[in-house]
Amino acid sequence: MATVSPVDRIKDYHIHVYYDADTKPKAEALRAKLEAAFPSASYGRWHDKPVGPHPHWSYQVQFPGDLFAGIVPFVALERDGLTVLVHPNTGDDLADHRDYAVWMGDMPALKLSIFEKGRD
Repeated sequence: MATVSPVDRIKDYHIHVYYDADTKPKAEALRAKLEAAFPSASYGRWHDKPVGPHPHWSYQVQFPGDLFAGIVPFVALERDGLTVLVHPNTGDDLADHRDYAVWMGDMPALKLSIFEKGRD
C-alpha cells in the first residue's frame, strides 16, 4: 500500500505581501522583481485596504510547488522590510493561514474568524 505524503495535499502556494501608503513603493519594487524573475507565477490585484483575513493592504502571488525553493528565498532576501505571509493551499483555508503559515517580518493577527463558520 502506497503512503500518501502530506505534501501531496498541497495544490499550490500563496505569498501575501503587506504594505501601506508609505511602503507601497517597496511593494511595487518587490513585485516588479518577482514578475521579472518568476513570470510563470500568477499575480493578483492590489488591495489598498484590508481584504479577507488580511489586516493590512496586500497583493497576492500564487505559485506552484516547483517554484517554492526559488521564489520563497528570493522574497526573503528582496522584501526590503515588508511583512510577507507564505502559505500552502490544501483546501483548508483556516489551517493554511493559521497552522501552515510561514511569516517574514512582523506577524500581524489575521482575521481567521472568516474561515471558522460552519466548522465543528
